Amino acid sequence: MNNLVEDHVAETSSDARSPALSPDAVPVGTPLAWPIVGADGTLLFAAGTILATTDERNFLFAHFQPQRGDLLDTDTKLPPISTQPADAASELTIKDMHLEIGALIGVRSQLASGAPMHPCRIIGFAPNHALFITPPLQQGRMAPLAPGENIELVAIASQAVFRFVCTVEAICRSPFDYVVLSKPGAIRRLRERKSIRVHTHLAVRFGIGETGGSYEGLGLAKGISALGMSLMTSWTLGVVGERLRLAFHLKSAEFDTQIETTAIIRNVQKGAGPGEPSNHGLELDRLDTAQQMAMKVFVFDRQDDVLYWSNGVN
Repeated sequence: MNNLVEDHVAETSSDARSPALSPDAVPVGTPLAWPIVGADGTLLFAAGTILATTDERNFLFAHFQPQRGDLLDTDTKLPPISTQPADAASELTIKDMHLEIGALIGVRSQLASGAPMHPCRIIGFAPNHALFITPPLQQGRMAPLAPGENIELVAIASQAVFRFVCTVEAICRSPFDYVVLSKPGAIRRLRERKSIRVHTHLAVRFGIGETGGSYEGLGLAKGISALGMSLMTSWTLGVVGERLRLAFHLKSAEFDTQIETTAIIRNVQKGAGPGEPSNHGLELDRLDTAQQMAMKVFVFDRQDDVLYWSNGVN
């Protein structure tokens, strides 16, 4: 009998130390005694944050898997990213893509379908439509390429997003490092460019106004582009033209970056009724160079998930 009691006490103690949270364990109206994080370790609410309403708590549990940050296993891995099939191929030429010098493109081996894209830029065109690009980077180093190798490229051009295939013609070291690619073939238009975004499920902490030392709430970015996002929150954060403070974490094959910046509200779609979330179209207008690159690479890593809006946020 004593053993049964001891077993029960041990089991209860073990359950009490579980990082998983239930709604009843998260207070409303009083400071949190511990940080709340997602299952992957992303900070959702810092210790001391006050959840103002039950709607905010319901939003947290509806869209995330909240955990106690002081108990979470830091080795938890991110879930795999889902993909969607691209649009059907069409007969397009390099002229149809309207590529420009300086355009950011993503490169990967044609044999590595599903692998991350490595970022580089177009630096020139030959009369025979061959392309000159900067060496694609992989973890800060030149990605392995070999003459004769077929590679897949994704380019965000002035009018649309395109995927195509080239053959590596040459890898040059003088007068600087660059790569010569064959004329693009098998060109496919992925999406018309209005405001190109990719599907995400990204936790975003927000603060009202462009100044302040803390964040008041949590939102969910369901779509993100290099310079904007669609942010869903449990309440309406402001009106068009007002500013917010944002903090979120981006992880891709090339970058692991914590972004803290400000954003302008470009449009608002209020919830249909009490307790219904609101959606905000945000423009991130104060990203530094490193943050801009991290955003672009994050988008490239998810090119199979391309979607678009027409709300004017690029």
